[in-house]
Amino acid sequence: MSLEEMRKRFAALRAEGKRHKDAAEAMGLSEGEAIAAHVGAHDTLIKSIPLRGPWLDLLQALELCGPVLALTRNASTVHEKTGVYENLSGSGHVALALGEDIDLRIFFNQWHAGFAVTEGASLSLQFFNAHGVAVHKVFARQGTDRDALQSVVDAHAAAEPAIAFSPAAPKPAPRADSAIDAAALAVAWGAMRDTHEFFGLLNKFEVERQQSFRLTQGAFTQRAEKAAVRDLLNEASFDGTPIMVFVSSPGCIQIHTGPVVHVEPMEMRGMQWLNVLDPGFNLHMREDLIDAVWIVEKPTSDGVVTSVEAFDREGGLMAMFFGARKPGVPEREAWRQIVRKLPRIEGTASSAAPGRPRQTRAPLASSEDTSMPSVGAQ
Repeated sequence: MSLEEMRKRFAALRAEGKRHKDAAEAMGLSEGEAIAAHVGAHDTLIKSIPLRGPWLDLLQALELCGPVLALTRNASTVHEKTGVYENLSGSGHVALALGEDIDLRIFFNQWHAGFAVTEGASLSLQFFNAHGVAVHKVFARQGTDRDALQSVVDAHAAAEPAIAFSPAAPKPAPRADSAIDAAALAVAWGAMRDTHEFFGLLNKFEVERQQSFRLTQGAFTQRAEKAAVRDLLNEASFDGTPIMVFVSSPGCIQIHTGPVVHVEPMEMRGMQWLNVLDPGFNLHMREDLIDAVWIVEKPTSDGVVTSVEAFDREGGLMAMFFGARKPGVPEREAWRQIVRKLPRIEGTASSAAPGRPRQTRAPLASSEDTSMPSVGAQ
């Protein structure tokens, strides 16, 4: 397919209401390949300009642009925050944005290519990994200083070489449960004093995330019903309990901390979306793709920290939910009350690691589509 044919086909799919990602996949392309096809002179609506790093310098320059929309997504969930890029710092391939609204954990070793993309009046910066998967996007909003944003684009515009993307290798299968020292895993889990130690624990025992949950089930984890995500968002919206919502791409984790108010399920073209539609924060989650939900407890020096984690049918982590808290502050009882109410899957605690007592908490009661709000469709 020639570049001209690619652009025309992509435009036609966009006109049908398909998101960038879905239009690209319908053509057998990655999203990054589809955006790269729009570099250079042509007469289609979408145009892209390659960008160059250093990526940290580019993101730091966004502070002068005022409020913009930060978007991080994975295959099933879109997380959008409006605010100012501020308090960015980094070392090597790792960076942090610790602004009042824009809260990011960034892994630049996954940032392969960037583009400034215009589509009619829309102006965005879009970044992709080596496989053409979007890692992070920034959109101009009503309050954005577009001249300042254009200056950032001009300062980081690159020449127009061919940008190569490669298919991702098949995801390796997790090791067999029998190959994992479940007892030692449980002991190490119980010795944690900070939630950030968990990633190292997974690496040490060479255990996949959900596999670790399964191997410590009844001690530190429990399966919940798929409806638990909707339930926790509704409960938090009812009583005003502030929560944290984490959504990650291959190269970025984006975090919302605060209340959620407007929780709106939506059915569209056979897809079930669970949305949070609040000023400054939007979440769009394919509720019909939820395959497993886990309630996870991690011991810390501040007491137990509880998360609710949702996974899709391919085992991908869709989103994580915590009660809002700061280091040094115990978890809110209001959040624990929400978690206690979530519907559990009964009879799934038999595989708890040997030698580790079950937790003593009280058991819980059983009980880029253009019609999507804001720019979650991108």
